[in-house]
Amino acid sequence: MWTGFDYLGEPAPYMEETSVARSSYFGIFDLCGFKKDRFYLYQARWRPNLPMAHILPHWNWPDRVGQITPVHVYTTGNAAELFLNGKSLGRKIKGPFQYRLRWDSVKYEPGELKVITYKNSKQWATVSKKTTGVAVRIQLLMETKIKRKDLAFITVQLLDKEGLLVPTADNLVRFKLSGPGKITAVGNGDPTNYDSFQSNMYKAFHGQCLLIVQSTERNGTIRISAESDSLKSGGIQISL
Repeated sequence: MWTGFDYLGEPAPYMEETSVARSSYFGIFDLCGFKKDRFYLYQARWRPNLPMAHILPHWNWPDRVGQITPVHVYTTGNAAELFLNGKSLGRKIKGPFQYRLRWDSVKYEPGELKVITYKNSKQWATVSKKTTGVAVRIQLLMETKIKRKDLAFITVQLLDKEGLLVPTADNLVRFKLSGPGKITAVGNGDPTNYDSFQSNMYKAFHGQCLLIVQSTERNGTIRISAESDSLKSGGIQISL
């Protein structure tokens, strides 16, 4: 492990004639602080008492129907059984030096991929990945409250009609703000995206992007809206 976060510069592997990346790929988190798959690898190793499981990849592959699509699972458990649309694909037991469980012969079909993990022969953690529909609406999320002269980190997600994050969505999202604040930066974590961080719009990457808003010294309510062609807009309010 080289860094916790991706960072601008040092894209690797790098070849001057072919590289399109502007940032590294080394991090556990991407440039926006979104968790990459490897986050769960380290969590599975260093938080052994946390019931967790993580499936990769996502399960939106319309061009791979019937093709072999390997599935990996990170877990703090020591065994797991994988199911595709309710059918068991077998149970795996983690060896002493294994950091993931692998099902290398899975044939892709849309639907639900589900894993049930076990620890000491008892059910431990369960998680699933579902094939989503197309994105239909925008959701804005903020984990913590802010004060005056503070930064708000707002996750912008593109969801299907069932409320699932669409991992293949890359729509351009436009932002508007009113009240005692300003848009400070936008981003999406894509190492190959050269768009400016200082903007009021940005494309989603793997179905999401990040909006950073700075509050002023005044009290009041910051109102933020996010819009994109053909999607239902989303919004959030921040009270100071």
